[in-house]
Amino acid sequence: MTTVVLNRRNLLVAGGAVLTTGIVAAGVPGFMLPASADGLAPTETMSGGANNYRKGAAIVDRIGKGGFWMSGTVRRAGDGAPLAGQRIQIWAHTVEGQEHEPQSHGATLTDKDGKFRLEMPQIIPIFGQPHGHLAYDSGEFKTVFLRPVMRSAKETSLEAHFVLQPA
Repeated sequence: MTTVVLNRRNLLVAGGAVLTTGIVAAGVPGFMLPASADGLAPTETMSGGANNYRKGAAIVDRIGKGGFWMSGTVRRAGDGAPLAGQRIQIWAHTVEGQEHEPQSHGATLTDKDGKFRLEMPQIIPIFGQPHGHLAYDSGEFKTVFLRPVMRSAKETSLEAHFVLQPA
């Protein structure tokens, strides 16, 4: 007969194995379901995200001379499915222009995996913060404006992710 010794170490190892494998004991307090895309909440518009927005900015291959990459993903709220062909407008205060100037704006479309990527001039700080602006505004889903802030003005890329809710 095998004797099972219940001590702290054995309990921690067993608990870790349960969490690692995703096994969930129904009705046992303290256990959580594994993360899933079901019920994925939509992205909320960020304060200041719509500043200097230009409705209908052209879809471009690159903004200005480039050197900085803005990228991200677009997914559907609820199931997290990637959304292809969605228009994302991007603008910022850069080494080539201020965020209110037309040459600092451009748009791109997501690929089949819901990913987008657009090259633009290096973002520089305005009001003490290096940041970009992005917008989803095509109408099929609710409009969302994002204003992600960079940790450092020396970074050469910035990511932003959209989870869209049907309009």
